[in-house]
Amino acid sequence: MKKHNYSAGPCILPQEVFEKSAQAILDFNNSGLSILEISHRSKDFVAVMDEARALVLELLGLEGKGYQALFLAGGASLEFLMVPYNLMKENGKAAYLDSGTWASAAIKESKFFGETVVVASSKEQNYNNVPKGYTIPADADYFHCTSNNTIFGTQMKEFPTTNIPVVCDMSSDIFSRQLDFTKFDIIYAGAQKNMGPAGTTLVVIKEEILGKNGREIPSMLDYAKHIKAESMYNTPPVFPVYASLLTLQWLKKLGGIAAIEKINNAKAELLYNEIDRNPLFKGAAVVEDRSNMNATFLLNNPEHAPIFDAMWKEAGISGLPGHRSVGGYRASMYNAMPIESVQVLVDVMQALEKAV
Repeated sequence: MKKHNYSAGPCILPQEVFEKSAQAILDFNNSGLSILEISHRSKDFVAVMDEARALVLELLGLEGKGYQALFLAGGASLEFLMVPYNLMKENGKAAYLDSGTWASAAIKESKFFGETVVVASSKEQNYNNVPKGYTIPADADYFHCTSNNTIFGTQMKEFPTTNIPVVCDMSSDIFSRQLDFTKFDIIYAGAQKNMGPAGTTLVVIKEEILGKNGREIPSMLDYAKHIKAESMYNTPPVFPVYASLLTLQWLKKLGGIAAIEKINNAKAELLYNEIDRNPLFKGAAVVEDRSNMNATFLLNNPEHAPIFDAMWKEAGISGLPGHRSVGGYRASMYNAMPIESVQVLVDVMQALEKAV
């Protein structure tokens, strides 16, 4: 039976990426060696890293605009630390928007480096919305936000205009929709949502903002050193970078971000229409902030849960239970999720309505 993978991450990837990755594990570039054992300094892998970094900038529309792309290890969680280390001045301060669990974790790390101003928070509403109408301090060293909140199913639809550097954690919606990416000075994202397997983190940096905070930065945490070493300061996560390259190639062949955004909008519309139509269900996030990547929803009557759970499992659906912070269900519809899989979920929801 075909599986419909709604996991929030590590998540679904394109079938051709699995197939090409599997072949590379057995024999990479007809070298007789596995991608898992080749030297990261070999010309074959240097070519992978160079193409992956270039393709990131191409897809985001940032070629020739002073940006560099890095593939690092440590997950987005390490970037919570690296961002203030590289951008916050001694005795400086930073501004943060608290819109979810991972935004809150980033705020915690920033406080180790200096004053951290939380410009707004939706914590009291259990993060069911993205805060709006806040003021960003003009004297902050940077502003940090999270574009999509995986756990709570909310997504920023607009981004503030400010004269200070803007940093965005795009871990769960990178490459999923068109934005003016020049508005951001640093974008970072764990690979395991829309880009590849777990094990590498993409960081896109406007190079001119670095080296201005007066801090001495440990080498492994210094963006400038990673840029100078062309993302090879230490042994990179070879296989996750390769699989990410394959996913980026798949996205480009599909038509880039503009093409996938249309598909993602259609998937989200299909599922949210059913959530709103079906009297057995209700959405968990406020309507205007609903995420196109992670749809969170609840049963109006919890007694229906055993029946619904049996039905979606029988239909080959996987990874649907919601995070414990929200409960209910979470359908993660990342780039590689086909709309046919969303239709299967909708069909099950309609079948439940008829059954009870």
